[in-house]
Amino acid sequence: MKLENCSIRARLAVFVSIVVSLLCIVFSIVLLFALNKMATENLTKEVTAVGELTAYDVDHGHINNPLPPISANLIRPVQVVNPQGQVVAATRDLQNRPLMAHFTPVSPRRVASAVVCNSVFPSGGCHVVVAQQVYRDGEWTVYSAAPALPFFVYPGMVALLIAGTVLFTGAVAYGARHTVASSLRPVDAIRAQLDHIQSTNPGRRVPVPKVKDEIYRLARSVNETLDRLEHTLEQQRRFCADASHELRTPITAIRVQLEDALLAAEDVDLRTLCEDVLPSVERLQAITTGLLTLTRFDAGVPNARHPVDLSELVALELKSHQGDRRVVLQVTPGVIVNGDRLQLRQLICNLIQNAQRYASSTVTVTLRRENGGPRFAKGVAELEILDDGAGIAIDHREMVFQRFARLDSARSRDAGGIGLGLPIARLIAERHDGTLTIADSAQGARFLVRLPLDSQVGG
Repeated sequence: MKLENCSIRARLAVFVSIVVSLLCIVFSIVLLFALNKMATENLTKEVTAVGELTAYDVDHGHINNPLPPISANLIRPVQVVNPQGQVVAATRDLQNRPLMAHFTPVSPRRVASAVVCNSVFPSGGCHVVVAQQVYRDGEWTVYSAAPALPFFVYPGMVALLIAGTVLFTGAVAYGARHTVASSLRPVDAIRAQLDHIQSTNPGRRVPVPKVKDEIYRLARSVNETLDRLEHTLEQQRRFCADASHELRTPITAIRVQLEDALLAAEDVDLRTLCEDVLPSVERLQAITTGLLTLTRFDAGVPNARHPVDLSELVALELKSHQGDRRVVLQVTPGVIVNGDRLQLRQLICNLIQNAQRYASSTVTVTLRRENGGPRFAKGVAELEILDDGAGIAIDHREMVFQRFARLDSARSRDAGGIGLGLPIARLIAERHDGTLTIADSAQGARFLVRLPLDSQVGG
């Protein structure tokens, strides 16, 4: 089975095992190297001690061949070489053998050592050779040797290191797997809970561990995300229900009118039927257009940004708008903002239509420049639309910006609204980095739009 198909526990256990094994191997090699070096230094000292005993005898003229045995724990191959380079004495194992080495100490040092590998020694292999110079009617050299130690020094040590590496690696791998399994147990609980969360029970949440670690923060983030998703899902359900309800009314009206016409087709005047059906068709068109606009805004479709003269848009909209309420216009010319011309005109249109719908007799439209404060450093364009109707209570001012919102009988569908004009107007203002709010007024509803002025145009 491929490693990428394994669980996190298995992959981490394999990774930890490999890393620990490599570390143990490196440690073992370093330890063996250090032990070999220490043992070799001690062996060299022993070989030097043997040579010093023989050198003492040479210095005092006590040279016997073969050389007499030394203490049992210091038995080493030894050769004595005269100034002419001839072997004049040696231990019994090196009788009639050539020189064991050809190096001599370099002045002022009287002792030198090296590892020599040749066939002089009966045991074969490599030996540690120490050369010591003695002055007696010339330079005499005493060579003493001992078999070189293998790298591992002691076979038992190698076996111990191998067994320790295996046991330590296994223990660490088991511990790592067990620790990861314990740490990921809350993740399994979170996954199991997520598998059971469906659209029918969006209120369920994943368990949050008590330990405030990364998994705790993950569970908190998941629950916060589920809260947002539940809120969005609830909004969508409510929106679909409201949209279905709004669409059903004109569709039902059209159906009733057409069914009545079919029952008495000979008595139906086509022009009259069209005039009766047309308001319901227009209402359907307004609802679908509003829904499409909201869908495009919710999808985050970017809007074009160009300098737009708001005073010109207000005049154009009032000129094309047919209403039975008197309009009082107070517009400062040359108020330029940066935005989408069509969307800004729709904002103005929605607010004027809303004011015309609920005004008793007069609608006042005011456009001016104002100091924007810290949020609008370049200044702000302030569009105020005031009607002299019944007004909106303070605790209902945010409700009118909800989709398909209805406050009371005074603001019902009989008045011609579909409940999307004000939500769309606020979205347009926010998409242009502005605001749309309802301000206090002595009478009626006072809608206030604040948009940042175009920074490239002087005020």
